[in-house]
Amino acid sequence: MAELIDRPGPTRAPDPDPLAPAGAEVQVLEAVQRAVGGTAVVKAARGASLFGEHAAGWLAIGAIGALADRRRRREWLTATAGVALAHGVSIGVKRVVRRPRPHDPRVQVLVGTPSRLSFPSAHATSTTAAAVLFGALVHKPLVPLLVPPMAASRLVLGVHYPSDVLAGSLLGAAVAVATRRWGATRRGTR
Repeated sequence: MAELIDRPGPTRAPDPDPLAPAGAEVQVLEAVQRAVGGTAVVKAARGASLFGEHAAGWLAIGAIGALADRRRRREWLTATAGVALAHGVSIGVKRVVRRPRPHDPRVQVLVGTPSRLSFPSAHATSTTAAAVLFGALVHKPLVPLLVPPMAASRLVLGVHYPSDVLAGSLLGAAVAVATRRWGATRRGTR
């Protein structure tokens, strides 16, 4: 009996981490950085990163809109609150999911980040929410103008996987739609 207890059993490989990025995601980051690294694109990406940090740039634009457009101040404040909510929700999801940022020798990290958490991209979340909400207020399609550059900046800087950016954009759009519905219901114009 002792032999059975002392004898090691078959070893089982650990379950794969469902949040671990596929090799393809690292390859995309590597390809993006190889294509644009060392150019003015990196400088622009750093500027976008600074603007989007904690959604500060979008919150400032919302505040300016509320001050400048007195007739629709409530709508601007609601939209700005939606951007803040989107950012907060993305941070909450990050803390639950706890996916680490890219850490691969093939990927250069070209900007500092406030945390080591990656999923979802808060920059993509707040930018998408701002594009949807502010775009509705100015009657312009801002999503195609604002979201792709911010999303690309996260890859150029090596701080997010493509799936982080995609998830952030989807989350930002969902929060923006919910905010618009709530605002319309509140105004009685659903």
